Amino acid sequence: MKKAVYGLSALLLMAVIGCKDAKQNETGTAVENADSGDSQKAIMQEEKMIKLIMEPRSESNVKGTVTFMEKDGKVMMHAEFSGLTPGAHAIHLHEAADCSAPDGSSTGGHWNPTGAPHGKWGAESGYHKGDIGNFEADASGNGSIHFETDQWCIGCEDATKNIMGKGVIVHQGTDDFTSQPSGAAGARISCTGLIE
Repeated sequence: MKKAVYGLSALLLMAVIGCKDAKQNETGTAVENADSGDSQKAIMQEEKMIKLIMEPRSESNVKGTVTFMEKDGKVMMHAEFSGLTPGAHAIHLHEAADCSAPDGSSTGGHWNPTGAPHGKWGAESGYHKGDIGNFEADASGNGSIHFETDQWCIGCEDATKNIMGKGVIVHQGTDDFTSQPSGAAGARISCTGLIE
């Protein structure tokens, strides 16, 4: 009986060692493939995220948050606001992360690193890299917007894509997408800066 138990134990031990070796071999193969530059390997990219608080400007009560997340070569922006008047409002990225002026004018004009005319995002006639567009506020003054693009990055070396150091502005009115240089969107009623 003892011989049978010892024999069974030996078989189990050999099976465990065999499985361990197989796993090491699988891991070794995966590492070798990754090191060989195989075009089908999965490349994990670092996720970057910034969450900012929007503050009232121009004697408004507009508050909110804006989150930027970069993943797989795209930046996603999600913003939520309260204290708005019902209806449409414009939101843009501006040149400077400086909300010190009571009217938000310290952020400068729209972020426009390519020198394009103002317009609706994606327009063939051109648009600023900061021309996000309009969003709706409901009857209670709450609104949100989700925006996604591969034309932005968070902290990269490409000055035409890097949103760090830029300001986020919500306007009292809507962007008409044609008036130069800013779409005639009215007062700057909420502001935050993307501080490095």
